[in-house]
Amino acid sequence: MEPQRSVHPLNERAVRLKRSLSEMTGLTQLGFHLITIQPGHESTEYHRHLYEEECVYILSGTGEAMIDNQVHEVGPGDFMGFARGGAAHTLSNTGHIPLVLIVAGQRLEQDVCDYPHKGKRLYVAGANKVFVDLANESKD
Repeated sequence: MEPQRSVHPLNERAVRLKRSLSEMTGLTQLGFHLITIQPGHESTEYHRHLYEEECVYILSGTGEAMIDNQVHEVGPGDFMGFARGGAAHTLSNTGHIPLVLIVAGQRLEQDVCDYPHKGKRLYVAGANKVFVDLANESKD
């Protein structure tokens, strides 16, 4: 399976090669991906999901996980789980070889994702995705 290269719209350093294992097997409610991150790159922009849950398992390589603004070294065999509404997180490849991981998560029809370092919120409704400034969101 050829990987798809993607760059996160809020982080040009977040470049990853993704193989969607769930799509190859017909899964529709669970996203299961084999992700490769080259040295010096990140997995995504620092974020947290308000409704979806996700988890990460490191297969090879080394890096750093920023979780709730704290940095943790990670390597093969490490597992991280992120409950909905939980801590914001991202991974960086700080090593000299590709960081290879499995990322799994729900595929809800609707989700909200906060990007606290960018001050942005993403609303997802099916194929529709809209970024807004967190400063403009009402605080009910």
